[in-house]
Amino acid sequence: MSKYLFGNLVTAYGTAANNRGESEGNITTLQKILWKGEAYSTVSAEAIRWALRYYWQQTGYPVNRFWNEEKEDHEWQDRQWLPWTDPEGKGKDKEVFIDDDLLGFMLAQAAKEEGSDKKGKCDKRRGVLEVTRAVSLTPFAGDITFNAMSGEKGRTSLYGTELHATRYQFGFALTPDGLRNRENVNPAIDGLVSLRQVGGNHSRFLFDFSPDSVVFRVTSDFAPRILYGFECNQTGNVLSMKSILEKVEGKDILPEELIIGGKIVDSLSEEDRKTLEGAQLLKGVRMAAESVKELV
Repeated sequence: MSKYLFGNLVTAYGTAANNRGESEGNITTLQKILWKGEAYSTVSAEAIRWALRYYWQQTGYPVNRFWNEEKEDHEWQDRQWLPWTDPEGKGKDKEVFIDDDLLGFMLAQAAKEEGSDKKGKCDKRRGVLEVTRAVSLTPFAGDITFNAMSGEKGRTSLYGTELHATRYQFGFALTPDGLRNRENVNPAIDGLVSLRQVGGNHSRFLFDFSPDSVVFRVTSDFAPRILYGFECNQTGNVLSMKSILEKVEGKDILPEELIIGGKIVDSLSEEDRKTLEGAQLLKGVRMAAESVKELV
């Protein structure tokens, strides 16, 4: 039976802004969704995937979709994905890039002759590593900073930026047996606990997206059952995972399947620790990541 790896991660408390996204007039906005009846800020799964690919590129792993810093654009190393899609097998000896293996790819092409019976072509591989959208742990209160910038001929430009002091949580699912190269599990986990530039980060804005606390689950259960399992108080200081503990109590999750790391461990009560008897409770996020890597 296949083993599945699931995770739920929460960042440290920080000040989030988005200097590359959409704007309303001269206000640079954060993405927001209606969550639990209120407006919460959010970061897309695409932004997290971009940050993962960039981490692999920066740490020396071969990536197919290479980010060119000077052009500020992607460059493809192999846009035909020959190791995957070549029916004659000419590309089978080529290297399988880590991002193709973990994140998948898709290129849809229309039929070359308009009005003909020939169908279009679609080269694709479903991502083995799936990532959720990140959602803030506290509602967005509407904070905006206003700034001024001097322009030509003494003109002054006024602009504003939405800010949100909060934490973000997001989850992932990974099926190691679905990988062409099973060793890619390790850089996947390393990347998830080492994220930095996510959702608009640049020189005017830095939000540490590496997790402050993590819950990993290694299981034969097909369903994650731990996604969006973190909660915190309105100040963002006190972190809890009530819904995950309830699922352990209800035997939907076996405690021995869980590896929990980071500050959340310090917040667990004696009763919580009894509920989690059999789980690995580790002080550090990286300690938890290393333990998962050994298991998988």
